[in-house]
Amino acid sequence: MVNKEETVVEKETIKTVKVEDGGAKDQTILTPLEDYIKTASYLGTKVITPSMRKYVYRRRLDGLAILNTLLVDKKLADAIDFIKQYKPEDWVLVCKREAGWRAAKMFSELTGVKLFTKKYPAGVLTNTVLDNFIETKMIMICDPWLDKNALADAKNVRLPVVGICDTNNHTADVDVIVIANNKSNKSLGLIFWLMAREYMKAHNIDKPLPTLEDFVGEALVLEEPKKKRLAREKKEKELKTDAEKIEEKMKALAEKADEEAKGEMAAEAEEGKVIKVSEGAKEGV
Repeated sequence: MVNKEETVVEKETIKTVKVEDGGAKDQTILTPLEDYIKTASYLGTKVITPSMRKYVYRRRLDGLAILNTLLVDKKLADAIDFIKQYKPEDWVLVCKREAGWRAAKMFSELTGVKLFTKKYPAGVLTNTVLDNFIETKMIMICDPWLDKNALADAKNVRLPVVGICDTNNHTADVDVIVIANNKSNKSLGLIFWLMAREYMKAHNIDKPLPTLEDFVGEALVLEEPKKKRLAREKKEKELKTDAEKIEEKMKALAEKADEEAKGEMAAEAEEGKVIKVSEGAKEGV
């Protein structure tokens, strides 16, 4: 029997699994859990479609859906196993969302998979009389809504479709689902980085794999949980206040000591101006 416990990160709850041997283990397959957290791959939208509801763990206080991170990892691993069956020339990648262009282009350059970004050429998969007509065995899309034309073409010619689906996507026409945040360059960067790594291994593509940060386009930092950050800032403020109070007290004592010293010096100087004459001096001895 598998027991589940909650791990809270910035008020979003990420699932980890406690196994029978009594130890809590990170069950992610492809990459450490922290990578999914840093890239917000588990974070959905405020809209949850019926087909995506089963992948949602809970909602944040602001209404955003939180995907089960272990399922995000597992579904991505399953999709990668499916994609690895196809040679680079046998499938096509479509990514109309700008946030994914950098990572998708890097993936395409590394693997040799044909890529369509920006505007998908209508009929390129279905109309044989077009000059740019191509035959393919599988297609991958980054958003079933934005890439709906490519999805429709793929279904018309009965091609299997791999799709990255967020909580607001309908998945009826997607054959292999990758559940993840498909609105963020960080999330899409992680997905394509993991795909590139595993795909290149499977097809013996001997090229240096760029870092995850290269795919994302920026440095990734594991943000401090909000609750801990606020507590730390409060403590620092209190310590600063206490230090300021001590400093003010010491300053007041120092000023008081300076005033007393000045008073003593003034008194001594005043006494030095009065010359005392002894009895012998008065008599002229």
